[in-house]
Amino acid sequence: MVATDKRQEIQLARDLIEGKPEAFDRFVEVFRSKVFQYALMMCGHREDAEEVAQDTLFKVFENFDQLRDPERVRPWVFRIARNACYMKRRKSVFAPTQELSLEDFLPHSEGDGSRKLEIADWSALPDDQVLRAELRDVIHQAIQELPEMYRAAIMLRDVEELTTEETAQVLDVSQEVVKTRLHRARLAVRAKLDEYLRRRQSGVAKG
Repeated sequence: MVATDKRQEIQLARDLIEGKPEAFDRFVEVFRSKVFQYALMMCGHREDAEEVAQDTLFKVFENFDQLRDPERVRPWVFRIARNACYMKRRKSVFAPTQELSLEDFLPHSEGDGSRKLEIADWSALPDDQVLRAELRDVIHQAIQELPEMYRAAIMLRDVEELTTEETAQVLDVSQEVVKTRLHRARLAVRAKLDEYLRRRQSGVAKG
């Protein structure tokens, strides 16, 4: 499915470069929801995300002649979205006054100063649609609460499925930095998920 989506995006980019009629309308249909979801997670508010998505697609339309390689269209679009998010966050009335530390999302330190994370046993939980929907919500919320640099890495790499190299290009950092941020972001999200699962298991056991 992912490979099919990528092929469709590349073909749309080629159609746009060739000036084919209605190519941009189809491009917007494919990318609008992706850009909006990214902007919503990065900005945190629907009003800001709507504006970022509109600004991003407008800039894509204005600057499409700068895209040299259609196969790089996804990281190119998200780089524009990333810049639009930064600009919006500087002006937004919803922008946080301060970013939380990633340490707030990690497990508490042990006595020796190390951090220990034990994942709850998922197999003990009932396999139903309600639970899966709840887990998606927990993961979504955990990602949204991450400090921006970690949120951007996990959004681009795990949600939008860019490669490590592409994510590094979008964020203007090295691939090693992406790997480090991604590892810490995943650990933080996993800790939040584990906390939720343990609470749920405790509730099931009491019931």
